[in-house]
Amino acid sequence: MNQPTVVVGMSGGVDSSVAAFLLKEQGYHVIGVTMQIWQEQSRQCQENNGGCCGLSAVDDARRVAFRLDIPYYVMNFRKEFQKNVIDYFVSEYEQGRTPNPCIACNRYVKWEELLHRSKEIGADFIATGHYARIERHPKTGRYAIKASVTEKKDQTYALYNLTQEQLQSTLMPIGAYHKEEIRKIAEKIDLRVSQKADSQEICFVPDHDYSSFIEKETNKKYPSGNFVDLDGTVLGRHKGIIHYTVGQRKGLGISFGKPMYVYAIDVQNNEVILCENNALFHHTLFAGNINFMSLEKIEGEMRLEAKIRYSHKKAWCSVRMKNKNEIECIFDEPQRAITPGQAVVLYDGEYVAGGGTILGFQ
Repeated sequence: MNQPTVVVGMSGGVDSSVAAFLLKEQGYHVIGVTMQIWQEQSRQCQENNGGCCGLSAVDDARRVAFRLDIPYYVMNFRKEFQKNVIDYFVSEYEQGRTPNPCIACNRYVKWEELLHRSKEIGADFIATGHYARIERHPKTGRYAIKASVTEKKDQTYALYNLTQEQLQSTLMPIGAYHKEEIRKIAEKIDLRVSQKADSQEICFVPDHDYSSFIEKETNKKYPSGNFVDLDGTVLGRHKGIIHYTVGQRKGLGISFGKPMYVYAIDVQNNEVILCENNALFHHTLFAGNINFMSLEKIEGEMRLEAKIRYSHKKAWCSVRMKNKNEIECIFDEPQRAITPGQAVVLYDGEYVAGGGTILGFQ
């Protein structure tokens, strides 16, 4: 009987390294692959703290593959990463929205492109080191992302956009483990990456200075404009809309005599609208670009939990179709800083029901 073949996306970190080990132990023919997505030497991806796409990731992943005695390759995904992640990231900020590049990278690079190339070389599956599980939903029978056993490391939010075809061909072996267990396994099999720190923030902006990255990427400066309050009164001057996101307080550059926060960004008028904290809370959001996962569709009004950002605690809401392309989520309790461009992810218990891109709020 032939062994099923699985291509493991290896970042050089402890999670993907142990994922490769576990799959080999389970009897799969494992091939390690690192996706080369950095663009050139002058624009390095994050090298420290476990960065997933820098040159050091290749060195670490190659050493792990050698230790596990599995084939290892580096595949060039520069073009796909530029188009689907970097260009999207820049465009969203230019349009006054706050993007989530990790979600875009997962859907269009780590899954769509890697799965396509893996199938071309005869692989049956791809696998990653995400803290999540893939199961068929007990009621609908559809493939769905299920919460990992460790809520602290749960990564389901960033995976809501995967398709049924992608889920069917994906393995996530570490979703059944706690982080501490993964590190112990790595130590037991003598992997040098056992204590490697987790990657943080956005890998291609290692200094977290998003606005400078965008200016370098586009080779242009963004014009200053007015800070205004909810009544339209001018409060001062901002330094360009790419510097701001909904809910932001720090870095406004002006003292207002009281705490003020970004309420919204008006691209057409080049204005950043400010408010006090209580005005950031809203009951309703609208979302588009919907991807259904455990659910095939929203029927009538459904009761689900939702997260509006990665670190957000799930909140109960009523969800209905606003039209054929958008959903409306009405929360039981108002939620703070609902941010256009971010994802709203819907949960049916432990399963991801679906999600979409936040368009607005009221």
